Amino acid sequence: MPIRRDYKTKLGVHISVSATALALIATSPAHAEEVTAPAEAEAAPAEAGGSELLAASEILVTARRREERAQDVPIALNAIGADTLERSGTFTISQVQQLVPSLQVFSFNPRNTNINIRGLGSNVALTNDGLENGVGVYVDQVYYGRVGTSQFDLVDLDRIEVLRGPQGTLFGKNTTAGAINITSRAPSFTPEFSGEVSLGNYGYHQVRGSASAPLIDDKLAFRLSIADTHRDGFLDNVRTGRKAQDYDNFSVRGQLLATPTEALSIRLIADFSRQRLNCCIGVIADVFTTYDNGTPIPNNFVDRVSRAGYTPLPTDPFARQTDADSDFHADMYGYGFSGQVDWDLGPVALTSITAYRRWHWNPANDGDSIGLPVITLAEQANRQRQFSQEFRVASTGENVVDYVAGLYYFNQTVNGYGATGYGPAAPNWFLPAVPAVLGNAALNGFVARSTSTPQTKSYAAFAQGTWNATDALSVTAGLRFTHEDKTGTYTQVQEGADLSTLPPALAAAAQQIRNSFGPATNYTAKRKDDSLSGTINIAYKIAPDVLGYATYSRGNKSGGLNLAALPAGVPKTVKPEKVDNYEIGIKSEFLDRQVTLNLAAFWTDVGNYQTAILEMLPSSVTFVQYIANAGKVRSRGFEADAAYAPNELISFAASAAYTDAEYRDYPNGPAPVESGLAVADLSGQPLAGVPKFTYALGADVAQPIGSVQLYGHVDFSHRSSFYTAVSNSRFSKVDGYGLVNLRFGVRSEDSRWDLSFWTKNLFDKDYFQTLTPTNTGLVTGLTGDPRTVGATLRTSF
Repeated sequence: MPIRRDYKTKLGVHISVSATALALIATSPAHAEEVTAPAEAEAAPAEAGGSELLAASEILVTARRREERAQDVPIALNAIGADTLERSGTFTISQVQQLVPSLQVFSFNPRNTNINIRGLGSNVALTNDGLENGVGVYVDQVYYGRVGTSQFDLVDLDRIEVLRGPQGTLFGKNTTAGAINITSRAPSFTPEFSGEVSLGNYGYHQVRGSASAPLIDDKLAFRLSIADTHRDGFLDNVRTGRKAQDYDNFSVRGQLLATPTEALSIRLIADFSRQRLNCCIGVIADVFTTYDNGTPIPNNFVDRVSRAGYTPLPTDPFARQTDADSDFHADMYGYGFSGQVDWDLGPVALTSITAYRRWHWNPANDGDSIGLPVITLAEQANRQRQFSQEFRVASTGENVVDYVAGLYYFNQTVNGYGATGYGPAAPNWFLPAVPAVLGNAALNGFVARSTSTPQTKSYAAFAQGTWNATDALSVTAGLRFTHEDKTGTYTQVQEGADLSTLPPALAAAAQQIRNSFGPATNYTAKRKDDSLSGTINIAYKIAPDVLGYATYSRGNKSGGLNLAALPAGVPKTVKPEKVDNYEIGIKSEFLDRQVTLNLAAFWTDVGNYQTAILEMLPSSVTFVQYIANAGKVRSRGFEADAAYAPNELISFAASAAYTDAEYRDYPNGPAPVESGLAVADLSGQPLAGVPKFTYALGADVAQPIGSVQLYGHVDFSHRSSFYTAVSNSRFSKVDGYGLVNLRFGVRSEDSRWDLSFWTKNLFDKDYFQTLTPTNTGLVTGLTGDPRTVGATLRTSF
C-alpha cells in the first residue's frame, strides 16, 4: 500500500488509548520476537458501542511485519499508549515498572541502573562497562548500548512496549531477557500542537511541548518536542545545608519526515538530553556489629566512628537526612542522530536504519556516605559512542508464508575513567594498628585512577517466517547468527604524595599499603563469540476471540570483559549466557470484547549466568567488583492480565506476575557479609532484585457535564520483598510495599484543554529502593520518593 497514504499506520504510529485502560493496554503475556516496523501500533476504530476505552484492545501491531490486532498475535507485548503515560504521570523508564509487573528497574544512579524482565537481565550490582544488559532498550528502533543512556526524560512518546523473553531472531541487538521498545510521535502532515505545564511540591515544575506541521504539503513535515523537568531534593544535607536527591532534566528532539513518492519515506531524528542531579547518596539504614555466630566484627563501624571521635546521624532513614562531606553528583548528557528509510516495492518492503549516538557520564560520590573524609573520591566517568546499521526486507500483504530477513551491525566504544581517593580520616579508619606516620604517608591524599576502553563490534544476520497453515493455525520459526568481537584495555595508576622523600623502609611499607588499596596494573582482554539464536512458535485460534500458543526460544547473551583491578586467578573474560525459554499462553476476549483476559506460563533456563562478584582485596578492608559465570539459573512463573470496560466512562484493569527465579548451580557464590565467610553455596537461593509477587490495579471513571468532562484515575502497584545484594544478605532485604497514585480533573469535550490534580504515593509510604550492607556492619539505603502532589494544565489543537 502507498506509504504516504498509510503513514500513520506504517510509519507514524499514533495510538489513541485512554488512560483508563491501564492494564488492558499492558496485556499479551506471550513471547515476542520484536515490534520493529516503522509504525508498530495504531488504535483501531472502537467497537462494541463505540467505546473509546475498548479501542485499547484493538491496537494494531506489526510484530510479524503485517498489521494485526495485539490480541491476535502470540507475543509477549505490553503496549502502553501515550494517554496512559500522560495520565499516570510516567516520563521515565523507572516509572514504567509500576504499570508492568514483570518489569523491575533498580537504580543506584543513572549509570548504575539495572533492568530485569521475569527476574533476568542484570544483577542488582554496579554496572560493568565490559558487559551488556540482558534487557535491550530501543528508541525509535535504535538500540541503546548502555542502560544509562536511556535514563533521561522520555519525550513526546507514542507508546512504550515491553517484550518478555529472549529477543534475537528479529529484534536489533541480541538480548536474552526481553526488550523495552520506545516509539516517539512521528511528524504529521496536519498541523498540531500540544503543551503542558505542571507544578508541585518539592519545587517541582515541568514544561513539555510538541509541535508538528508540513513544510511542503504531502512531501516534507517536521516535529519539534521539548521537555524540561526540575524537582528539589528529598534529602537534607545537614552538613552543607543543601538538598540532595533532586532532579533536573532537559530534553529536545527534532524530526523531519520526507515522502518524495507514494512508496518512499525518509525519517530523520536528532535529539539532545542533559541531566544534572545532586545525587546519589545512601542514608544510614542499619548498623550491626557481630557476625551470625556471635563473633564481633573486627574494626566494625561502631569501632571506627568511636576511634575517629565522630557521631553519625541517628539510624532513622526516613528522616531523609545525610551529613556527607564529599562532593556527590550525577551529571550526564547525550545526543544522537538516526535516519530511517522505508521503500515499498509492492510484494516486499525494504527498511534501512542508520544511527550514531554519544553519551557523557560525569559522576562524583562520597564513597563512605558519612561526614568523615574517608573515601573522598569514588567515581567511574564514561564517554560512550556507538554506531549501528540495520537492513531489512519483509513481505507485504497477506500470504501463505510471511517473512522478514535482515542484517545488523553495531559498533560501540566506552571510555571509562575511574578514581578512588582517600582523605585524612582514611588511615585511622582502615589501618588502626599501623603507626600514624605510615598510614598518613600511604593513604592520606592517595588516589587510584583507572582507564578502561572496551570496544564491541557485533555482526548479525536474521530471518523469520510465519506459515499460515489455516485460518486458525500458524507456525513461526526464526534464526539469528551473531558474531561479536570484544577487546579492551585496563590501566590503573597511583597518585599521591611522593614517597621517595621518606626513609626507604617507611617508603617501602607505604607503597605496599598503596598496592593493597589500588594496585598499579595494565592489561588487555579480548574475546570473540559466534552464536545461533532461534525461536519456534505455534499459535491456534480456539475461537474467534481466543488464541492459544506455545513458544520455544534459544537466546544468547554475548561474553564480557573483566576490566578492573582483578584478584589473582580471576579470568579477564566471561563466557556468553545460553538461554532456553519455554512458554505457553492464552489470550481471550469475551462479552462483546468488553473483557480481556490473558494468561501465560514460562520456564527459562540460563547457563553460564553472568553475575557480579564483590571480593575483598588483600588489604582486608577494601573490595573489588568483577564479573563471573555463576553456573545455572532458572526463572519460572506465570502472568495474568485482565481488563473490563463496560462502557466508555468506566474501566477496571489488573495485572499480576509470579516469578520464581533462583540459582540452580552456584556453589562458590559471594557470602552475605553477616556470615563472616568469603564464599557461600547459593544454589537453590533466589536471585537478587526479583520480587516473587507483583501486581497492579487501575480504575477510571468519567462523567460528562455539559461541554466538559470530569474524570478520575487511581492505580495501585505492589511488589513483594526482594534482596538488593547479590549475596542475598538479609540486611539487603527490601520489605514489600505498595504505592497508590491518584489523578482527577476536568477537560473540554473536544480535549483541547485539560486541568488535573494529582498525587503520587498518596499514603506517603516509606520504602527503600536499595539496601547495601558493608563489611564494617554499616547498611546504607536509597529511599523511595515520599508523597508528591501537583497540578497539570494541558492544551492541544
